[in-house]
Amino acid sequence: MKTITIAVDAMGGDYGPSVIVPAALQILAKYNALHLVLVGDEEVLRKELKARHACDQIRLVIHHASQCVEMGELPAVALRTKKDSSMRVAINLVKEGRAQACVSAGNTGALMATARFVLKTLPGIDRPAIISTFPTRVGHKNMRMLDLGANVDCSVDNLFQFAVMGSVLASAVDNIANPTVCLLNIGEEDIKGNEQVKEAAQLLANSKAIHYMGYVEGDKLYHGLADVIVCDGFVGNVALKTSEGVASFIRQLIKEAFYSSLFTKLAALFAWPVMKSLSRRIDPDRYNGASLIGLKGIVIKSHGGAKTQAFAHAIEEAMIQVEKNVLQLIAEKIEQLLKLSRS
Repeated sequence: MKTITIAVDAMGGDYGPSVIVPAALQILAKYNALHLVLVGDEEVLRKELKARHACDQIRLVIHHASQCVEMGELPAVALRTKKDSSMRVAINLVKEGRAQACVSAGNTGALMATARFVLKTLPGIDRPAIISTFPTRVGHKNMRMLDLGANVDCSVDNLFQFAVMGSVLASAVDNIANPTVCLLNIGEEDIKGNEQVKEAAQLLANSKAIHYMGYVEGDKLYHGLADVIVCDGFVGNVALKTSEGVASFIRQLIKEAFYSSLFTKLAALFAWPVMKSLSRRIDPDRYNGASLIGLKGIVIKSHGGAKTQAFAHAIEEAMIQVEKNVLQLIAEKIEQLLKLSRS
């Protein structure tokens, strides 16, 4: 593997350096070709490293940033007043070519606004989108969905561009030759949905560049019917948060059921291997690391509440995208695909 350098916003998220520093050390131990730049308050970061007896890491350097974007801070305010924030500096390192990707668990709105301002969008792309991976009930097959919250209101062209970008990403990272694409809708019939969805469906159906499969309803999101599912950011974010809530709800119900009596506790011992496998399969930590796709740089958004293992997955997602030249592939193919689809 070639040497890969990733800039990490070490002050972002709900837990900041206390989670991000051990996650960085964990992923460095796994990949010898990986180099990390921890961006944030140097004194705080050195204390975290010292507490873990890791001050002499050759492949980890600290880049001081005097400010931090708060989780509830308005994106416009952060963009205007936090020019030396750990988030802004980490993205600047990508812009300057000193890092090949950026990972942050910080304020999503501020991250998107800053990344778009600093890196700009790829030619042919009007708006970047947030795309992430989800499990399905079909064996070990996963699917990717976008947009997950970057764009509340989307035009027909936005939805079409999301489909193209998602298809290219799935092909490059997931090694799918011809990824299938569906539009998330309130029904499978052609007459269902708003005008944007209907027009986007027609555009995708007529495209020679996209393997479009039609509409998919919310109850079939995890059926593995498509490799890429496209929707606007409002719908996507609601679907994402609902899915996370349902997964947590089911785990809680199972736990309560098994601990309700001595008999059920005994039954839990026999069921433990199955429950452990199920929990691992739907564990959101395994899928942490959403890509801000459509930018002239690789930016990965970790869940704000991510713990060590989950944040390590986000760094790993950034590393894989760099290793597989995802940015270059999208930059080279997006214009070609968009032109082909309009012909």
